Amino acid sequence: MPPIDANQCRPGTKLLLEGDLYTVLERAHHKPGKGGAFVRFKLKGIVTGKVVDHTVRAGTKMEQADVTTQPMQYLYQQGDAFIFMDMDSYEQVAISSDLMGLMAQFLVESTEVQVTMYEGQAIGVQLPQKMEFEVVDTIDNAAKGNTATGATKEATLDTGFTLQVPMFIKTGDRVRILTEDGSYLERA
Repeated sequence: MPPIDANQCRPGTKLLLEGDLYTVLERAHHKPGKGGAFVRFKLKGIVTGKVVDHTVRAGTKMEQADVTTQPMQYLYQQGDAFIFMDMDSYEQVAISSDLMGLMAQFLVESTEVQVTMYEGQAIGVQLPQKMEFEVVDTIDNAAKGNTATGATKEATLDTGFTLQVPMFIKTGDRVRILTEDGSYLERA
């Protein structure tokens, strides 16, 4: 892709800096009283997830990354890799568990995800923001009155993931969670 002027980078733009891929989260143009204008970015590493600050002179040419996102369906786990299928071409892609991180705890067969591709390689997976799971194990004896105090207890989901849920959740209930951090959202 052709270079892009730092002034034209908007939130969501994908950049290649020093060999690493980043998404622009924030951009601010500054014109101090003395000296030249500069652009300050807040960038998030696409692969690492690390947020960094980066400052350049206004007008600097930035290298734009040719990153695409495509819908895929999770099929199965094979050893240390998760296998996804392109919904259009039926081509299969293996993604390592290192890249999956916490998201691996929420993968259920046939889940539709967005896979980020760069130069033919899968570099990231985005699950739906909210997902539903069944509680397979928790203590079912909530004491009367505990629900109003915000008390929580540990529950295990059908994927094996454990999280804190309100006292009124029982074994067999379906709960909705945020896949970003694995936190309880509501009863489904």
